[in-house]
Amino acid sequence: MQKTIVYFTFLSLIFIYSCASNPLKKSYFLEGTWKMENKEQFEVWEKNAEGKLSGYSYKIANDQEVRMETLSIQKSEGQVVYEALVPNQNNGQAIPFTLNTAIQDLLSFENLNHDFPKKIQYQKLSDTEILVKVLGDGDKGFSYKIIKQ
Repeated sequence: MQKTIVYFTFLSLIFIYSCASNPLKKSYFLEGTWKMENKEQFEVWEKNAEGKLSGYSYKIANDQEVRMETLSIQKSEGQVVYEALVPNQNNGQAIPFTLNTAIQDLLSFENLNHDFPKKIQYQKLSDTEILVKVLGDGDKGFSYKIIKQ
């Protein structure tokens, strides 16, 4: 019994250390292709060799894939940063959102100086479902569920 407790304590410490040494690991559940519930909109995330997540969102219109955003999640200056680049917006510059590490039960990427959104949140509901919230002032905005394909 005591060996079991020591073993699980050791495994827990390894997990905590690995997440602390690579804070990007918390976002790896996003990897894959996700479809917005009841819509022909998708989000695709891939992890590269350095652990950075790169992605994009697209919709299907007239049987064609139309890119809506280019996305990334990476470490920058000791923080985890989500960047969204929307064509023909923000003078072609990506908008950064920093991970709020004080929130533990979901990923909350925040840029409170941005007009809208101010927060982009991903909450893992299961291995195949994620709740996405796009929030502005007063945490008002919209949410939707994405399903792994």
